Amino acid sequence: MFKRVPGTKDILPDEISRWQALEASARDAFALYNYKELRPPLIEEASLFDRSLGASTEIVQKQMFLIHNKDDLYALRPEGTASIVRSYIENNLDKSGKISKLFYLGPMFRLERPQKGRLRQFHHIGCEVIGSSSPGVDIEVISLAESILKAGGIKGYTLKINSLGCPQDKKKLMALLRDALAGKKDSLCEDCRIRYGQNVLRILDCKQEGCRTIVGELGTGAVLCGECAEHFTRVKAGLEALNIPYTYTPVLVRGLDYYTRTVFEFCHGALGAQDAIGAGGRYDNLVAELGGPAAGAAGFAFGVERLLIAAPPEASNSGNKLVFVISLGERAKEEGYNLLAQLRKAGIAADTDYEDKSLKGAMRNANDLGARFVVIIGDNEIAKGVVTLKDMATGEQKEVERDGCIEHIRAVS
Repeated sequence: MFKRVPGTKDILPDEISRWQALEASARDAFALYNYKELRPPLIEEASLFDRSLGASTEIVQKQMFLIHNKDDLYALRPEGTASIVRSYIENNLDKSGKISKLFYLGPMFRLERPQKGRLRQFHHIGCEVIGSSSPGVDIEVISLAESILKAGGIKGYTLKINSLGCPQDKKKLMALLRDALAGKKDSLCEDCRIRYGQNVLRILDCKQEGCRTIVGELGTGAVLCGECAEHFTRVKAGLEALNIPYTYTPVLVRGLDYYTRTVFEFCHGALGAQDAIGAGGRYDNLVAELGGPAAGAAGFAFGVERLLIAAPPEASNSGNKLVFVISLGERAKEEGYNLLAQLRKAGIAADTDYEDKSLKGAMRNANDLGARFVVIIGDNEIAKGVVTLKDMATGEQKEVERDGCIEHIRAVS
């Protein structure tokens, strides 16, 4: 018997409504902010992620699904930003002369140990704004992210923000961290001892408790140049003007090399120790580093599986307007099939029993499907030119004229 690959998940029919509702609310939020959807492929050249994420990052070193094809090396995308930027450059979106405000939804892949909210195939809802270095973009992106959380009914989250500054500021921070950690290297985890030599900033992102304790005692934050400090001040002022609460977190760096200036995380206690449900920031140099023009950029991504852990459970039949048609006897079947076709043509979801069950069995089927209405057609109904309509939400049952059935259902729902 075949089984799903470890770290993947079948999204079953009784779960899919939560996914669809979350995706629909996110699309509505993107539309309000005038973002357009872009759908890049799932597979990219592996070197794209080596270049964008950084060769020393954990994703590149340990977590990419690689595909060898003769002399070519491909990777299933581990995140969305690099693919969006690659598409922006390759398709000459910069030539429009406008800021590109793009969003995406879809699966990502990382070869890591499966655990709560962390799968090998997972899904992101994300966006990228390319073509501006304005702090107003940072503010909008964070505001949009919060709008998606609110639209999804998610409460109890916190927002952490920091600024890494420009590349020169990041180099200064790295030097400070090496000095501060020089006498503590032996107490770091094995991975962080390697990071100390390759990319010391990554130590700040370690989830090992011992390393987190050491980092918490450092008291070391970015040393921002005047321009970057002013940028961050304007971002914080903008969030305060929009009444978006945040916590300044000097050790927040994110785990990817391309970030500059503003970085942020939305966290939720339902996730446990690894509590980020979404994160993002600014990456002003990535477009040029991948061969495009100099273009400021910022974005974020939410993990859909993580959002669903944090979201309130949906009522099992909430919003279900299904009409279930029960035809009793051979004469009623043709009437039932005609009514099904008319309901669907009118934009009303409808289903029926194809197994010739008894009325009791068919009603049980309708209840299991969460139908809002049941329409019963039998010999008596045909003779009188009516149908029996039952509202499953209220239990009310009555006869209505056959030709007025659809209008009645619309009026009630």
